[in-house]
Amino acid sequence: MNDQIFETVVSTVSPEGQPHLAPLGVRYRGDEVVLMPFKPSTTLQNILSTGHAVLNVVVDTRVFAGCVTGRREWPTVPAERIAGVRLKAALSHLELQLVDEQDDAQRPVLRMARVHEARHGDFRGFNRAQAAVVEGAVLVSRLHLLPRDKIESEMRYLQIAIDKTAGSEEHEAWGWLCEAVARHRAREAA
Repeated sequence: MNDQIFETVVSTVSPEGQPHLAPLGVRYRGDEVVLMPFKPSTTLQNILSTGHAVLNVVVDTRVFAGCVTGRREWPTVPAERIAGVRLKAALSHLELQLVDEQDDAQRPVLRMARVHEARHGDFRGFNRAQAAVVEGAVLVSRLHLLPRDKIESEMRYLQIAIDKTAGSEEHEAWGWLCEAVARHRAREAA
């Protein structure tokens, strides 16, 4: 069993067709993709309601940071073979169909079959700042779970990569994440 987790952005739609974007770590298992969204979540609800999702591979880390800081409005285009959308900025996407759900109190396991796969751009590699933004987005998504000192030490360490290798997009994304951490600290202090 491959337990490697790959950070992606999953797009789903509600039964009414309302798009929803969320960063989500996924596992590839042969021809299937395993998703484990937390309960409760819009992503989980949409997949269970429609039976579909789109896995978007992106390098614009503003999408990751934006989704965890309330900036979920990113340009999308219709999926090709399922009722759904993909990110316009995706380098590639996988259209998925639910084949099996194993319920769990915290994180159900959703086994998804590949319906369609397409490539839209070239991958030139990551810079360290992009990896730092993705890791920072994971931290921000778990502010309510992690101790303050862990968050602060991780953010200080990730700041090194931002300072050394970030372009304008990574600086913008990092700023959103730092603002979210500051808001969280202010709420804790109140």
